[in-house]
Amino acid sequence: MARKGQIIDATIVPVPRQRNSRDENQTIKVGEIPEDWQAQPHKLRQKDTQARGTKKHNKTYYGYKNHVGIDNQHKLIRRYQATDASVHDSRILGELIDPGNRHASVWADSAYWSQDTERELKRQGYHSRIHHKGSRNQPLTERQQAANNRRSIDRVRVEHVFGYQHNSMGGKFIRTIGIARAKAKIGLMNLGYNMRRFIILERQTYSIAACAA
Repeated sequence: MARKGQIIDATIVPVPRQRNSRDENQTIKVGEIPEDWQAQPHKLRQKDTQARGTKKHNKTYYGYKNHVGIDNQHKLIRRYQATDASVHDSRILGELIDPGNRHASVWADSAYWSQDTERELKRQGYHSRIHHKGSRNQPLTERQQAANNRRSIDRVRVEHVFGYQHNSMGGKFIRTIGIARAKAKIGLMNLGYNMRRFIILERQTYSIAACAA
């Protein structure tokens, strides 16, 4: 059962780079297909026109995002959504909240923080543990930094999920084309993780029971 609250986060799922020209990328971003591609169906079939790029730590990534909500106790993925990589993490927060979790706390990094989010979580009866967010003209206070450090102890557990997918499940890189197939692939990746995690939890239960006996 989902206990001890829930942790929300997203990870980039890269796809092969398309090597498009700047004009081709601009055409794709407005939802159109470059004219010369339309005359080359074999080339068009190899082009993912629904993946998007994003920047993180001054580095550019291209592909999709896997947004997940896990329970703090078992680290099982309770809810997920897949989007292109340009979608901001905070836009998917509401779709990842699990009302079945028995604890009201919600952890997330500072990308999810906003006054609107804080008010909405409070309205729904949740206790926000989202990291405080500073700005150029309003840096974090020592109290806020200390609070973020305490919250990181729990929030980091979601990184274990992404780390396991990357290191023990062949990585998060996918070669499908189009967001429909990407969603299916990401969904299967999350399901595969949950199955493996369940086996680990079962083994832990049997070990505890054996020691008690």
